[in-house]
Amino acid sequence: MSESNPFGGGPLDDLMRNLARLFTSSGPVNWEIAQQMAVYGASSGVSEANPDPLARVRLDDLLRVADLQVSEATGMATSTGGVLRVQAATRVEWARRTLDAWRPLLERLAGAMGDAGGGLGGLGGLFGDTAGGSVPGEDAGGDPMSQLFANLPQVLGPFLFGMQVGAMVGDLASKAMGQYDLPMPRPANDELLLVPATIDGFANDWSLPLDDVRLWVCLREVTHHAILSRPHIRARIDDLLGQYAGAFHPDPQALGERLAGLDPTDMGALQSALGDPESLLGELQSDEQRRIQAPLQGLLSVITGYSDHVMRHVGGRLIGSYSLLTEALHRRRLEEGQGQRLLAKLLGFHLDEAGYARGQAFIDGVVERAGEEALGRLWRSERELPTPAEVDAPGLWLARIDLPTD
Repeated sequence: MSESNPFGGGPLDDLMRNLARLFTSSGPVNWEIAQQMAVYGASSGVSEANPDPLARVRLDDLLRVADLQVSEATGMATSTGGVLRVQAATRVEWARRTLDAWRPLLERLAGAMGDAGGGLGGLGGLFGDTAGGSVPGEDAGGDPMSQLFANLPQVLGPFLFGMQVGAMVGDLASKAMGQYDLPMPRPANDELLLVPATIDGFANDWSLPLDDVRLWVCLREVTHHAILSRPHIRARIDDLLGQYAGAFHPDPQALGERLAGLDPTDMGALQSALGDPESLLGELQSDEQRRIQAPLQGLLSVITGYSDHVMRHVGGRLIGSYSLLTEALHRRRLEEGQGQRLLAKLLGFHLDEAGYARGQAFIDGVVERAGEEALGRLWRSERELPTPAEVDAPGLWLARIDLPTD
């Protein structure tokens, strides 16, 4: 990356030359910059070919196999009432659809940050105080650029937030094989978003049979969909994410010190100051949010632990290279990218190796004490979801839901 251009020819290199258009936003998130950053992060600025129709047909065939096997293994409905189908996508399409899917949550998050009176949504005063009854831009004359910078405190928050979420989603899209690479609920439908180019590239990189990788991804997607499409699971995760968003208490002084003295007409200085989203977000997460993360992380651990359990049961029988494939995918899952780190700070939605091991230990503990059939109780109702303490002591969960133990 060039020292004179922190964005190394990225999307902001051109967009910064069109500030008046770029900074226009009618809400708490500047979706134009979010989409530009997401598209560039997903593709690195390189045009993508459309998904291979033959790959889509093969994924559809394997999805039907996965649907039948997961339904038999779990006893759960795997769809919301329709027929599961593949939506083959490019990385850029994955990024765009993910931004759309997460838009309500991200707008609520941005609004909470702004309502807190500081942070990305409350940067007024860092570049000049508009208090005292003055109207932003009223002394700027008819010069559009002067008016833009007079309004900078109002537009910089949506711009910054859009940049952060766009970078996050773009990074995730560059690696995602399916919509549940991160176990986030999606809008309720039975369309599974898969990225054939990434799936095929992974198989080639690790010299694994292509259909084995495709079937593994289909099994993983169907298992997560069976859980995350259940209304009470979606509602619980949505509630926890909403609590996390509402607990943002940004420190305007810390951000003020970071941006103090910044000349908004100096494009190099502006790019340098805004070019490290992790640094900005690191100044925002509060102790209260870290406490709220506990039930969310506990639930995520159990979801991934259950999914891995089903995968071992089903995939171990159907996939010849299952052991090698699982090891390769395990390494991939733990190779944390910037998008995952941003997601953890923005939404509290993140698991590390200890989190995955925690979920597996819970599932194993339930099976050891009460058998496979006990796992069927996990997803029946919100009351039966384990608490953070129960995730670490499966016997407590079994006792609470009145299941007999050996």
